[in-house]
This record gives sequence, C-alpha cells and structure tokens, in this order.
Amino acid sequence: MDNHIIIMAGGIGSRFWPMSTPECPKQFIDVLGCGKSLIQLTVERFLPVCPMNNFWVVTNGKYTDMVRQQLPEIPVENILAEPVARNTAPCIAYACWKIKQKHPQANIVVTPSDALVIDTAEFARTIKSALDFTDSREAIVTIGIRPSRPETGYGYIAAADETDSKGIFKVEAFKEKPDLETARKYVAAGNYFWNAGIFVWNISTITTAIREHQPNLAAIMDEMSRSFYTAEEKKEVERLFPTCEKISIDYAVMEKARQIFTLPAEFGWSDLGSWGSLRTKLSLDTEGNATVGPDIRMYGSKGCIVHTPGQRKVVVEGLTDYIVAEKDGQLLVCSLKNEQHIKEYAK
Repeated sequence: MDNHIIIMAGGIGSRFWPMSTPECPKQFIDVLGCGKSLIQLTVERFLPVCPMNNFWVVTNGKYTDMVRQQLPEIPVENILAEPVARNTAPCIAYACWKIKQKHPQANIVVTPSDALVIDTAEFARTIKSALDFTDSREAIVTIGIRPSRPETGYGYIAAADETDSKGIFKVEAFKEKPDLETARKYVAAGNYFWNAGIFVWNISTITTAIREHQPNLAAIMDEMSRSFYTAEEKKEVERLFPTCEKISIDYAVMEKARQIFTLPAEFGWSDLGSWGSLRTKLSLDTEGNATVGPDIRMYGSKGCIVHTPGQRKVVVEGLTDYIVAEKDGQLLVCSLKNEQHIKEYAK
C-alpha cells in the first residue's frame, strides 16, 4: 500500500493571539510547552503510517522556510506553497494532483496541522483501518470523534448504518456547529460524532469526485499539473492557483459525494481552536489553572490559563476564568467567556 500524508498548514490561528500571529501561526509554535510545535507533533503521530518521503505539507508561501526548518526530513519538493489562501478544497486538490503524477496508486490521509492527539497508538491504529478500507474501494472516510460533551464549537457527522467492515459507518449527513440544545440532542442520539477534519481516500476516488462536483477546480489543476516537477511550476502555480474559488472540501465534495463513510474513534483529540480548549489539555493545579512558562506564580486565582514562555517570572493574583498571554511584547488579558472576540481585539 502506497500511503501518503497531506498536512494542511496554511492557517493563521487568529483566535490564539498574541501567541499565534500571521508571521508565526500556532502550528509552528510549541503551544503545550513540550519542546515540539503542533506540526512536529502531527508528523510524529503519523510516522507509523508511512515514511517521511511520503509526507506533504501545503502551506502559505511565507511559511515554507518555517516548514523546512521544523521538518527537515520532508523532501523540499513535498512542501507546496500556496500563493494565496483559497480554503481547503484547492489546497487539497493541489497536493492530490501533484501526488498522482508520480504515485498513481496512492492512498491518502489529509489532516490539519494544529490539532492535538493524546493516544497516538490508538490514532495510528484508526488511521491504518481507514486506509485499509479506502485502498480497494471508491470510498471516502472521515474520522469521527466520539463526543465527550455537547460541544458547540465543532461540526458533527451523523452516522447511518454500519458497513460490512467492522466499525465503519455510512455518513447520513454533515451538520454545522450546533447551538447547545441541538448539541445535547446529538450526544444523546449516540450516532453523532465530532468532525475532526481528517479525510482518507485513494487518489483515484478524490480526483474523480473533484472532477464530478467541482469541474472548474479540476480544470485549473489539470492546467497547473502540466508544470509539476519542472522549473515552471512556481510561476504557473502563482498564475493559476489564485483563480480557484475559495471553497472548503466539505462544501466542494463531502456534502455531494455518495460513498462517504465515517470511522468513529476515541484517541484524546482536540482541535485546539481556542485558549479555552488549550486549557483543558494542559495540566491543572488544584485551582484549575493551566500555565506554560518558566516561573508562573498564581495567587487567589481560579480557572485561568497563563501562557508566557518568554517571560522569566509572571505573577497573577485575584483572577477567575481569565486568559493571560504574552509574546514579543504583546500582552492579552481577557476573560475566557469573551475569547470569541480575540480575533477582533487583535486587529
């Protein structure tokens, strides 16, 4: 089986300001204080699936140097630079068309670069099961996360009947991020799973699906692909990629394709989409505070997250449910209940 991993790493992580900035977004940062960035952790958990030569990273052109620095074992020609952001469908199409030229039998996993997985052994087992399923079928598999709570920050996958392969279900529908009452109903129903944004397919399946459902995108990729692996590639990508429609792979293909399946799993996943979600994945003190930094001292404070790895000493007194974050002279002090406004505050 010719397995390949496509890592999408072009986002700017604006909800994590000031730690994450357009100059250095969160996927390239040691968010957890563990000595590795999120994209390095992403590569690490996929190593049981395929060799480094079969890893691909699609990122904004201004981040390619960071990718090379943090992931020096990935071949330079496997780091694909988007001249402009066009959402996930063009990003994925670019990588798939390029892979297909040299690996026409490729079996592919597409993953974000900025999520967290706790149980990496179970993660690898799950991914291998999905790859086994798609290797010999015209099928797309999404990884569904069994919900531990009624979460309003994630999209959901509604599963229908189980297939002949144990543990894989036909997808009934994709659901947008729900309100709290709807999320509670999803969890109670038992057949709804969080959408982790991890997709598995073989190269023939996805290129055929894009041709069927997004013919304009396929036509652009066909024209771009004539320059792949040549000296003209950069110029042609810069000319043609910006003409792609801004559209997610969910709208472009997932909600239209017929052979869509989900593999429900539990491996301690979080999309780390906000300071609040990061707090739940860090070690907490007796008052529920999470800290990342060399010397952080908490007094009379509860339920806070303090992220100040660049400061020698930080003292926080009298705060409840607050974010305190500093990077490069920029400081955020914000109530966790208002963290959805951080994008606006950072402008």
